[in-house]
Order: sequence, then C-alpha cells, then structure tokens
Amino acid sequence: MTDPVALTADLIRCPSVTPEEGGALDLLQDLLTQAGFTCTRVPRNGIDNLFARWGDKGAAKTFGFNGHTDVVPVGDLADWTVDPFGAEVKDGMLWGRGATDMKSGVAAFAAAAIDLVRDTPPDGAVILTITGDEEADGVDGTCALLDWMDANGEAMSVCLVGEPTCPNTMGEMMKIGRRGSMTAYFTAEGVQGHSAYPHRAKNPVPALARLVDRLASHELDQGTQHFDASTLAVTGFDTGNAANNVIPAKCTAMANIRFNDTHTSAALTEWLQAEADKVAAETGIQITFTTKVSGESFLTPPGQLSALITKSVEAETGVTPEMSTTGGTSDARYVKDHCPVVEFGLVGKTMHQVDERVEVAQIEQLKAIYARILQEYFA
Repeated sequence: MTDPVALTADLIRCPSVTPEEGGALDLLQDLLTQAGFTCTRVPRNGIDNLFARWGDKGAAKTFGFNGHTDVVPVGDLADWTVDPFGAEVKDGMLWGRGATDMKSGVAAFAAAAIDLVRDTPPDGAVILTITGDEEADGVDGTCALLDWMDANGEAMSVCLVGEPTCPNTMGEMMKIGRRGSMTAYFTAEGVQGHSAYPHRAKNPVPALARLVDRLASHELDQGTQHFDASTLAVTGFDTGNAANNVIPAKCTAMANIRFNDTHTSAALTEWLQAEADKVAAETGIQITFTTKVSGESFLTPPGQLSALITKSVEAETGVTPEMSTTGGTSDARYVKDHCPVVEFGLVGKTMHQVDERVEVAQIEQLKAIYARILQEYFA
C-alpha cells in the first residue's frame, strides 16, 4: 500500500514556494511513472506542471484529480516552532508549510490512484493534473494543463479537486461550486488646492467616499438556492497625501465583490460604471475604474458526482457532507469549463498559517475516501 503520510512528508520537504517547483513534481513524476502512469511536464512562463494518465487516452470513463504542490511563503521563520520544510510528526500531527494546503490532498489522491491501478486495474483511465501555480494567479498552472489537454486530445469525464473543504470536522463539507470574485480599482481626480481656500480646488475625496459608501450599502441580492448573498467589501481608500492643509488632486479606492449565480462580472461592471457616472455628475469629479476578474461564479448541480462523493465520505467517516459554495476561489473555476467538478478534502483550519499542520489520521482517512470514490466510479 502506498503510504500517503510518508508521501505528504516527502512533499513538504520540497521547498516549492510559488513559482519554485522545489522538487515536488519531480518526486511525484518518478513515483507515478514507476506505477505505470504516462507523465508529461507542462511548463508555461516559468511555472512547471505535471500531467499523469493511467489507461487509454479517450477511455469511455476517465476520473480526474486536480491539485497543487506550490505553497505560500513561510513568512518570518522566527514565528515558527518547527522547521516549515522539516515535515516533523508530533502530537499526532504532521507539521510544515503545505501540510494542509494541499500536499496532503495531492499525496492522498496520488496514493489512492497508484493502489487502484496496481491492485484492481479499472476499465477506464485515471488522470492527475498537478500544478505549481495555484497560490498565484493560476493562469500558468491548471489553465496551462487544461490548454495542453485540449491541444493533445486528453479529457477527464469528471474531476475532483482535493483542496481542503471541511471547516472543523473531517467529512462535513464538499464544494459543488464557488462564488465569483472581482476587484474594482477606482480613481477620482479633481484639482489640488489649499484647505483654507476649498472653493479654489475640486476635492475628489468626498466624491469617492460617496461612491464607495453607496456601493457598500447596496444589497446586491439575497442569495440563491445554492449560494449565500453576494457581498461587496471596500478594501482600500488612499489619497497619498501627508499634508493636512492640502486638498489632494487624486484619490483611489478598491472594492472586492464575491458574487453568486445571480450575476456575471460583466453585469457587475456595468452597475459599477452606472454608479460612478451618477456620482461624477453630482460632484463634477472625474471617476474612472478598472476591474480584475479572478473567476465567475459556477455550480456543478447535485448529481452523480456529488452523490458518489457523499456515499464514499459517509462510508469512511459516518458524516454526511454538506454541499456548499462558500469560501474563496479555487482552480475548480477553470476545471468547470472542461468537465463536471466537485471539491473535497480535509479540514483546512491551519492553511497559510504559521505552524501549518494536519492530523496524520486525516491524511489516511482522505486516501481511504478517494480510494472508495475511485472503486465506486469504476465499479
């Protein structure tokens, strides 16, 4: 049996802070090749990625896993009580950067896939897509893998993303969709002047403050069947002005929107433009903005894939997972354009934290869940 805990530890010892590969994909490629997988490295713009397939290309049933081996920086080493790349086991925990997010998930699905094809070769194919660019923008990671697959006639019938999905208890939640995410960057421009003579200036600060207050006070929606209400958070406001007697010529603001399937980024951009135009007309201050869209909202409706995961999680944990769309974005936002996708992984309490760690027993349990999913899928 392939030990997912030992594999997680080996992966943690690879310092794969985005964009560095750190040896993690080399390790996985060697292991998977020995198990009979055909492996291809898919580099793009300095990012390395790994595609691995067991079975025939174009098989009628192809189960896919997606995950990442890159990790966020460790921060101040002095804040850690362990070596962040030491993979120390103590108190029933495996410690280190990536222990939760998500080298344990990659190790669990790789171990489950290796054992499946060795012990009970399925009538179909298994594909693993493992990226080194999830913690950054992702466009040179899973997007690169999917582009390569499309160009080379590779396809997954369904895909499971192994990100941590459980808030507190193993098995309690899967993700069947995600909210969209976009950020708007506003600039308001007026005329600089002395604060003692405000009539000689055009102050952009009240105008932009009026706009962001209207945006933040607006109810975008009340939620939908599978999604919470959309939210807008003002995340920055700045004049760059250190002088208390100068009216600035310019000020800027940022707002982040997390939106459900009531909206698209294009429709929200039109709404932002309309609100900015209203304030500009009221105040005489020019307001412009740009947007960056991290992903659109999406949903994989409850069906065969979510039912398969529910059945397998219940069998291994005794817990029925909630089908949720909460949280931030993940690479599932790219996979959903390729095939039905659901996310399920372990408890994510310590991801991105100092002294990141995971219960050893959870890694073993996660492998058992993934193994059961594969067995049931090909049964």
